[in-house]
Amino acid sequence: MPRFAANLTLMFTELPFLDRFAAAADQGFGAVEFLFPYAHPADAIAERLARHGLTQALFNLPPGDFEAGERGLAALPERFDELKQGVATALRYAEATGVGRLHLMAGLADPNDSTARDAYRRAVAWAAEAVGSTGRDLVLEPINGRNMPGYFLNDFGAAAALIRDLGLPNLKLQFDLYHCQIMHGDVTMRLRELMPIVGHVQTASVPARHEPGTGEIDDAFLFAELDRLGYDGFVGCEYNPAAGSVEGLSWFAPYRAGQRGNAR
Repeated sequence: MPRFAANLTLMFTELPFLDRFAAAADQGFGAVEFLFPYAHPADAIAERLARHGLTQALFNLPPGDFEAGERGLAALPERFDELKQGVATALRYAEATGVGRLHLMAGLADPNDSTARDAYRRAVAWAAEAVGSTGRDLVLEPINGRNMPGYFLNDFGAAAALIRDLGLPNLKLQFDLYHCQIMHGDVTMRLRELMPIVGHVQTASVPARHEPGTGEIDDAFLFAELDRLGYDGFVGCEYNPAAGSVEGLSWFAPYRAGQRGNAR
């Protein structure tokens, strides 16, 4: 059975951020993820995780000025020193929360620009080594251009090629079912092909990015396919609830009983 992580950036937003941990646990989730923890003290997040028996599945490395529209630094050669500082910050939060994987955002850049490509490769290799020195994985997520215009890493094939070429044991693919369907389609076959390098999975319906089971793809089939493929990681619920977080959890009912007590 898939192990689901409630994405607290998008779910339970009726509550202040630190109160969302209790809400996720009350609804049966054993794990959580979110975009960024940095607006809150690391020990406050760690305390909420421990209090409610939750596993931290994932969060992102600092992306630059997210509120101003920045979406990562890795493909921006002039921001490499800032990226390194961000990795150090993220690892302090990782130590406090026990998270096993961190996502490196690429940034807004032309994927055909050789300078951006070289900067991205350098940043990925450096960050993977730094994160790996603490026993953690670094994951890369292709993101579709409809939701994030101009994002550098906008192709699953390019991400997979880089991961395989670098050959770093802790460098993995973050496979978002929603982004894959929008960019490429044929999600099941891509899961089967790429599963050996997948380190994290996320889900949302297509096209509206609401609860699983409300869009054009058969989410329940894909969740079962993850079991068939032997995937033992988390599935992050990175969706926008259509009409309230709790009200939209009917899709979760068949899986709820097997969620608590998840390991890292």
